[in-house]
Amino acid sequence: MSRIGKLPVEIPDKVTITVEGNSVTVEGPRGKLSRTFPEVVDIATTDSRVTVAPRKNSRFARSMHGTARSLIANMVKGVVEGYRKDLEIRGVGYRAVLTGRTLDMNLGYSHPAIYPVPDGVEVTVKDNTRIKVEGIDKQLVGEVAASIRRFYPPEPYKGRGVRIVGEYVRRKEGKTAG
Repeated sequence: MSRIGKLPVEIPDKVTITVEGNSVTVEGPRGKLSRTFPEVVDIATTDSRVTVAPRKNSRFARSMHGTARSLIANMVKGVVEGYRKDLEIRGVGYRAVLTGRTLDMNLGYSHPAIYPVPDGVEVTVKDNTRIKVEGIDKQLVGEVAASIRRFYPPEPYKGRGVRIVGEYVRRKEGKTAG
């Protein structure tokens, strides 16, 4: 049985959790999230805890046991604190501008890289090279940050590109004459 799945999820004072069948709705000060889980897990709430248990002893049920518990814990953390990813653009002349709900980036291509920001995520640009992605859904915040990074991943020779702050980029030595 999953060690993570055995742990109950603590419910803070400001959060309300509603469980209807296998659909879980979490509402807190920053917003509301809901998710439907497979029928192989039982989700129950007590006074200030949510517990998850597998219904069967199948491989899928055991794997979803810990996954469901982690997703519920992420939902609770999201509506209380939220999630944030910081990105950094490196390169001469590389910059980003936010126009309404559209992120417009000049990354050395002959055309601008345009990314429409989805609902549920807030994107801010500081100093034309720092992008901050914030939201209550952990998966959506990570997906948006990865999509922005995908326009120009950091390259190993000069280090140019879009990187997540704190990400290690292995640098390589270039060709030598001789």
